[in-house]
Amino acid sequence: MAYLDNIQTFVRVFELGNMSAAARDLRISAAVASSRISQLEDHLGVRLFQRTTRLLNPTEQGNTFYKGALKILEAVEEAEADINDITRSPRGTLYVAAPLGVGQKFIAPAVPKFHEQYPLINIRLRLSDRKLDLAAEGLDAAFFLGVPQDSNLRIRKIADCPRVLCAAPAYLEKRGLPKSSEDLKTDAHDCLNLRYPGAPEFQWPLQTKTGTKRVTVSGPYETDHGEILTNWALEGYGIILKPVFEVSDHLAQGRLVPVLPEEPPLPIQLACLYMHRRRQDPKARLFIDFMVEHITAAMPA
Repeated sequence: MAYLDNIQTFVRVFELGNMSAAARDLRISAAVASSRISQLEDHLGVRLFQRTTRLLNPTEQGNTFYKGALKILEAVEEAEADINDITRSPRGTLYVAAPLGVGQKFIAPAVPKFHEQYPLINIRLRLSDRKLDLAAEGLDAAFFLGVPQDSNLRIRKIADCPRVLCAAPAYLEKRGLPKSSEDLKTDAHDCLNLRYPGAPEFQWPLQTKTGTKRVTVSGPYETDHGEILTNWALEGYGIILKPVFEVSDHLAQGRLVPVLPEEPPLPIQLACLYMHRRRQDPKARLFIDFMVEHITAAMPA
């Protein structure tokens, strides 16, 4: 088991590029992580990393061993999955991520219900609107709004979610109603955007009489936190583009008002991403199946 721990530690150090980050991810000390790497290097008789004061770069042997190490860990996961299937009592910990709105509305309320059915499975839920790297962050599954770019991931589509442009009545009283999507490009209106580091120039895809139009919009401030965007809109600071399920209560109560309903945004895909493996971990499959059923039932018509 110690050798397998060493291999697992090597893989996390390789993927994260940092001994301390890998140690935190594995919930061990940096000293233990360093010791495991040293033990593995002694066993193999090669250097797996070139170490400097700031950098940790894999050697040629390290790059080669990483590919084999992944196969070893996948084989162990598959063997454990077979045992779980036989015993019908899947156990262990799942690391799951979701955007804030999706997590608060659908995932978080259902986690205790899932745990009641499968008490041997622990869930570690992370909510964030930033772009996530499943491999680097050790995630088993990540719920996602939009279209993923990583071809190494598998995707399970859940629903196409309608979206709406909306703003507070106070904002519209002060700035007026946009008459067309062209008005959104001008200084006459402030558009509040969800943006994270490395995100491309923001465009809102709107459905017009002549087809889909991608409108480049801007505003005085942006954030990578979806709930902050909604709060800014509620306080009258601008127009937001949101999935309907995130703002349905505010729309029903009149705190937010639809904007340009004749040119609505395109729906956005809600899906679940997981690593491309020959055989999916049964506990991950159970969790995803459970959440897909729950979200489908809870999604507003």
